[in-house]
Amino acid sequence: MNKRIVFYTVGRILQIESLLMLLPTAVGIIYGESSWIWLAVSAAIAGLVGFCMMFCFKNCDRTVFSREGFAIVALSWILMSAIGALPFFLSGEIPNYISAFFETVSGFTTTGASILTDVTTLSRGMLFWRSFTHWVGGMGILVFIMAVFPSESGRDVHIMNAEVPGPMSGKLMPRLRDTAKTLYLIYLGLTVAEVIMLLFGGMNLFESLVHAFGTAGTGGFGIKPDSIGSYSPYCQWVITAFMLMFGINFNLYYLILIGRAKSVFKSSELWFYLCIVGVSITAIAVNISSLYGSLSDTIRHSSFQVASIISTSGFSTVDFNQWPELSKMILIVLMFIGGCAGSTAGGLKVSRIMLMFKTVKRDLRRMIHPRSVNTVRHEGKPVDNETISSVGGYIIIYMIIFFIVLLLLSFSGFDFLTNFTATTTCINNIGPGLGAIIGPASSFAAYSGIYKLLLSLTMLLGRLEIFPILLALAPSTWKRK
Repeated sequence: MNKRIVFYTVGRILQIESLLMLLPTAVGIIYGESSWIWLAVSAAIAGLVGFCMMFCFKNCDRTVFSREGFAIVALSWILMSAIGALPFFLSGEIPNYISAFFETVSGFTTTGASILTDVTTLSRGMLFWRSFTHWVGGMGILVFIMAVFPSESGRDVHIMNAEVPGPMSGKLMPRLRDTAKTLYLIYLGLTVAEVIMLLFGGMNLFESLVHAFGTAGTGGFGIKPDSIGSYSPYCQWVITAFMLMFGINFNLYYLILIGRAKSVFKSSELWFYLCIVGVSITAIAVNISSLYGSLSDTIRHSSFQVASIISTSGFSTVDFNQWPELSKMILIVLMFIGGCAGSTAGGLKVSRIMLMFKTVKRDLRRMIHPRSVNTVRHEGKPVDNETISSVGGYIIIYMIIFFIVLLLLSFSGFDFLTNFTATTTCINNIGPGLGAIIGPASSFAAYSGIYKLLLSLTMLLGRLEIFPILLALAPSTWKRK
């Protein structure tokens, strides 16, 4: 393990975080709030810690291998969250540091689970920073660094593989930096488009920005107690459309940009994703038709919640905790599925679900026809056994961690539904759960500090897809070669 390059790179990332904190600092100044002071102090702390780490470890071999890549990603996200929580804690707007840490981890991992019982008590500067963490964490801070700054190691692919979600990640272009830059330009372009459309719907600039950040990162932090419920149907439809768009593989947007739109419509993952969305909306709309006054309201609410849950955004227009059992069960299934690989959504990913079914189908054929040759194909290409094995291994360890967290939460004193959906929403980076305690109209405030830390770790495991965190915690990772 090349520890020096790990700490050097983490220091560089903390300096980037200090620069990003200047945006909410400016918002606090514009609105004449005292919150800008604590945001500025926190930015200075992040910058100072980052500078000290870079200075102490500047004389290092800049080569990054897979072990260093996993360690860099895991440590970066943990320290970014630890320092990112300081503005909330120092200002007293979230007086408990563990609660502030939970809120910040929820922001960076784009989970959207909150400990706030009344979000309106936060200042504009803090609300902006809270939602901005979604945007930063959605595509990944290390991908941002690769897009903006020249590579120093030449092996940044190990960092990108550790941070970008999905069973298969690759380069759109020969140079990894160009790939990262393209992804961020698409991400920024879609965000700006949503901001403009929300402005036309009556939101002011601040509201448009924070909701676009939450949609782009598929995070779901709102600035009103009813999330999106009090905004116009137009704004709800706009957010619905963009939540679905940010749940799609960003590689498909790149194909559109280079004039290969026909290839997009050949994507089996895209069609499977849209099919799941369409069937879910229809089933829920039929199931809840008696709850709302008109067909348009029924379709709008069912479409919004399906888009919110499958994209793992976590916004809400109504308290879906009051829906019939069938609708709630469909939403729970969507929590596990999540969005497409290469998107900002969480969950297991549509591509993993597809590969799992195709593998089962192949194995059943082998049982019937032992001598036949059956190849698993994805997007028209054969999938090697190593990828299939990694998908199976990921799902197994995912389920093991899920049940360990659920078992530990059983000591919290809350009912099974609350603990089950708390584990589900945190490991899949969704946000609201079901039940009176953590439903869309409630928060995670009732959980004690130790369980907030457990759920914070669960959110990090879900966002980084388990392995970076596990490898960073393993003593063998840090041994010399």
